[in-house]
Amino acid sequence: MSREDQRKAMRTTREQLIAELEELYRQAFDRIGSEDLGEGAIARLTQLLLRSRDGAITPLQEEIEAPLITRAPE
Repeated sequence: MSREDQRKAMRTTREQLIAELEELYRQAFDRIGSEDLGEGAIARLTQLLLRSRDGAITPLQEEIEAPLITRAPE
């Protein structure tokens, strides 16, 4: 597999992981909303999930958006 093919495969894998994580977090938010919890508990759980989501997804997105440097500048 060429370097370019490897880069494309890694990007595709990262994008798939992001989509799977987004779905997982969406399900978790739905579950929290359907539980009979007080507003305070829901707010705390929601905040924790948001922080967790950011920690899980942001590094994957940053890697996708990072510029590709193939050689040193002249």
